Amino acid sequence: MPVLPRIAEFIDELIDIRHDIHAHPELGFEETRTAGIVADKLRGWGVDEVHTDIAGTGVVGVLKGKATSQRCIGLRADMDALPIEEATDLPYISRHPGRMHACGHDGHTTMLLGAARYLAETRHFAGTVVLIFQPAEEGLGGARRMLEEGLFERFPCDEIYGIHNDPGSPAGQVTVKQGPAMAGATFFDIRVEGVGSHAAMPHQSHDSIMVAASLIQQLQTVVSRSAPPESPLVLSVTQVHAGSAYNVIPDGATLAGTIRYFDDEVCELAHERIRSICAGLERAHDVRITVELRNIFNVLVNDATCTQAYLEAAQEIVGAANASETGRLVTGSEDFADMLKVVPGAYCWIGHEGSIPLHNPGYVLDDGILPVGASVMARMVERRLPVGT
Repeated sequence: MPVLPRIAEFIDELIDIRHDIHAHPELGFEETRTAGIVADKLRGWGVDEVHTDIAGTGVVGVLKGKATSQRCIGLRADMDALPIEEATDLPYISRHPGRMHACGHDGHTTMLLGAARYLAETRHFAGTVVLIFQPAEEGLGGARRMLEEGLFERFPCDEIYGIHNDPGSPAGQVTVKQGPAMAGATFFDIRVEGVGSHAAMPHQSHDSIMVAASLIQQLQTVVSRSAPPESPLVLSVTQVHAGSAYNVIPDGATLAGTIRYFDDEVCELAHERIRSICAGLERAHDVRITVELRNIFNVLVNDATCTQAYLEAAQEIVGAANASETGRLVTGSEDFADMLKVVPGAYCWIGHEGSIPLHNPGYVLDDGILPVGASVMARMVERRLPVGT
């Protein structure tokens, strides 16, 4: 895969950085060591400003081009790992039990570091680049906290770009979708409070487990019978907790799960139907049901102009045949969506070797995409902030 010549010269260093971060994974808002590596590298490579402790463990670098301009481009990478026990045989396997870079954020961080080094050395752009290393992407609200702490007030950007690895696509293939591209997400917690009894005397109970089982089934009708078929919606119950003995009907049961959507009105419809279903079961079975619905991710929407710009930059690196717009909707979520609600931009996927999916204990990132991702990001800056001739 072709990459920018200068980035090709320090590929080995990028790989070393990625392996080091992978071996020392840190969960959201705990990325102290990772943030320290990022800040030290940026300072060592001559980035003009390096700001730390943003949203706890976030890092922002500011880089000025060789020519002046009021324009500013933001580049963003996420840094956090997942609470997963790694099951690979890598020589740089996680040294911390129960934590793993199973989504490739170690790779995203390294790609942005590679772009930062190249841009700091060449300065072949007019204006400013803001390098955003974000904590806590995995459902903990890292992007929102950065925004709440004034990210774009402190570091105004005209456009912003992000990138994610994709083991499901051919190696080196870059794809981006205009408009809604990744799902918004709600997390829900439902508590059923009934009346417990001896398991041999169920008539004395208001059985919370029976109500929970009925609730799990009825929640599926939100997708199959309430949502418009042309509007994608996913509802998954992912946790069920109840009981502690063989001979006791418990007085309570809890459910938890997630809703994924691409239309805010469809999301609100799902919320209303969940509340309605719970209210009906509450009356029918003489129990108490409480519902908590929390918006965790917004729908990720790529700007049309920025999408085209991303494609053109990627085509210069991987070739026109390997960079294309896709119609595929991704039902996974990404909190870069929160930044895109404030600043126009785009988010792309880059394919790599390997067939094990993200968030899997056996997932392995292909180091071969590190210089490709770094080159695409760097070329994006040079194209969007051209130096006049």
